[in-house]
Amino acid sequence: MIPLYRSGELRKIESLASTHPLMERAGAAAAELAAQLADTRGAAILILAGPGNNGGDAFVAARRLREGFFDVRVVFIGSPDNLPEDAADAFRRFVGAGGVCLSEIPEKLRWSLIVDGVFGIGLKREISGAYADLIHRANALARRDACPLLALDCPSGLDADTGAQRGATIAATHTISFIAHKPGLFTLDGPDRCGRVSLAPLGLDSASLVAPSGELVAPEGFSAHLKPRLHNTHKGNYGSVGVLGGNDGMVGAAWLAARAALKLGAGRVYLGLLAENAHAIDPLQPELMLRAPDDLLKLPLDALACGPGFGVQVGEDLLARASSLELPLVLDADALNLLAQSAELQKRVARRAAPTILTPHPTEAARLLGRDTAEIQSDRVFAALELAKRFNAHVALKGCGTLIASEEKWFVNTSGNAGLSTAGSGDTLTGFVGALIAQRWPPREALLCAVHLHGAAADRLAAEGKGPIGLMASELADSARAIFNEWVSGIRDQESGDRGQRTERPSASVVRHL
Repeated sequence: MIPLYRSGELRKIESLASTHPLMERAGAAAAELAAQLADTRGAAILILAGPGNNGGDAFVAARRLREGFFDVRVVFIGSPDNLPEDAADAFRRFVGAGGVCLSEIPEKLRWSLIVDGVFGIGLKREISGAYADLIHRANALARRDACPLLALDCPSGLDADTGAQRGATIAATHTISFIAHKPGLFTLDGPDRCGRVSLAPLGLDSASLVAPSGELVAPEGFSAHLKPRLHNTHKGNYGSVGVLGGNDGMVGAAWLAARAALKLGAGRVYLGLLAENAHAIDPLQPELMLRAPDDLLKLPLDALACGPGFGVQVGEDLLARASSLELPLVLDADALNLLAQSAELQKRVARRAAPTILTPHPTEAARLLGRDTAEIQSDRVFAALELAKRFNAHVALKGCGTLIASEEKWFVNTSGNAGLSTAGSGDTLTGFVGALIAQRWPPREALLCAVHLHGAAADRLAAEGKGPIGLMASELADSARAIFNEWVSGIRDQESGDRGQRTERPSASVVRHL
């Protein structure tokens, strides 16, 4: 999988690689991409250089683009005397090669490309004043000229660790990330501000220098558990899932979760509806087996999901009984809100020996941690890790760039789109998680796969014209089922190739099939 590093870890990498000409390499990589984006030799390129090392990268890129006969204009509103050593050297080489720095953006030129080299990964303050004006102007010019806007390492104004905007923020169409990827590029506001993200490792193997604490979710992280089914099997081989929820007025949430579990391959799915006048059968999915809540908790289940349509008025007793069962437990929605309200229930969950999976959205996470939603969103990595530690659980903190935390490791998921911002989407995810765990997947890999598949299903629906606007949660399970079967078929095809060519193992990765 692709490693992610926060700024402190990246500083360690830079220190360990201090003998390498990293700024020159970064500027060269930026210039190469810029030349591709500008497309035409001689095209006008506007480069904004900042007061730190990000500005140094911009000066190197500007020098190299001038050498490539582009019409480069550099705007620098800082002082050369205050630049860090490497950036000051890059400035002198740019000027020594005939480059000129302007204090204002030329008004009458039309730009083929704008390059943002104002602030990089170290930004922890709000951008205001002249730099804010420069950023707003760059965004406006990119819209006016319909030209690409390339950010160096991280869009100025975006916190590379958290994805939070620090005041005025560049709206890039492309971001070139140096050395390694940063979590803020892929979560919270990052995806809306970074555009297409590429990586320039600058000749370094980051993982050999500093072990990453985070990764991007990718099929490599769970593909070992995508196993084709044998012909000689029966439903008991694929586990039994229980779904507890569906109070008055919210029965649909429980149905969505249960149907999703069934369509992702669980052998049996039992649904315990809390509504007083609950149906005896699901008319759309008669394969589901409906039980009274008390009876559901007595069944020999392989996984139990609690929360979809639960309702906080149910009280703690039912959830306390569920949490005392020695089986994997998935908690979502009002099960999380009940958990947040009860110190005793929190202790009970934290002491569980069987796996616990929590899938909160940011407001539910805030309740669980006794904070407000803004605090959770200000550092989603920290919040997810804190939840995992406090509740001895595997956690998916939902949102743009869902954060998965498990055993002090964290992951950022990049699949999915705005179509998932719809009622019932989280209930469907809960069903996916329950189904995979019932099929004996390890909890972390089950959560990684379920979250990634959930987003991939939404992406496919959007590609088919069924979203993101108007995408419905009830459409996700069918889309996910098709994708999941394609993934498993890819594994089967590779295994068949391996058996047919014992002397030479195919070089194609499973990921190609995924």
